[in-house]
Amino acid sequence: MATDGQDEMQNDKQQPGEEDAAAVAAAAAAAAAKEQPDASPEQLIKHPLQNTWTLWFFKIESNRTWEDCQMEIASFETVEEFWALYNHIEPASRLKVGCDYSMFKKGIKPMWEDESNRQGGRWLINLNKQQRATELDNFWLEVLLLMIGEAFEEHSDEVCGAVVNVRSKGDKIGVWTADVKKNDSIVKIGTVLKERLHIPLHVTIGFQAHKDTMVKSGSTAKNRFTV
Repeated sequence: MATDGQDEMQNDKQQPGEEDAAAVAAAAAAAAAKEQPDASPEQLIKHPLQNTWTLWFFKIESNRTWEDCQMEIASFETVEEFWALYNHIEPASRLKVGCDYSMFKKGIKPMWEDESNRQGGRWLINLNKQQRATELDNFWLEVLLLMIGEAFEEHSDEVCGAVVNVRSKGDKIGVWTADVKKNDSIVKIGTVLKERLHIPLHVTIGFQAHKDTMVKSGSTAKNRFTV
């Protein structure tokens, strides 16, 4: 099984010069290696996050399984490590069609079958082609900051991670939660997400259960919640 956008991926051909996992990993390594040997003790103080997070990169390759196409890039546990990593990789808007970034709590894989995701779902934000240049990067960064900053308050424990899919028909950002039965948490997370992304009131975003997405017969699964 795959994250959202796998159906579209079958029609997106790999392009020459496509940003590959090795390049992303190299950028992450450069970020990790960037040290300040002459920094003062005050400059070396880091700000720990409540959770450790892992960045993943996906690029479809015909000779590998879908799961093998997911590459774990790097993990971070402080604010400074996050920015070092984020500033050394390509923004989402510059990924080639068919590629994904995912950021999940350490130990959780960006796939429906992972034990932490199996009973959950995701808030889904759809962007059109024009929004890739104007809003995709801002939306994605804000989602990352909401997660690592535990901005969903007591409901932050329900957040597993997020995925950005770059696709020819339109890009998608999904915020994944752990349990579709936690109605209050799901609605709170969706409400905060919509408010912080400044999504207009007349535009609705929907929450879909992974189980519904797996067995969908049409192009989209039924929304269990909307805000």
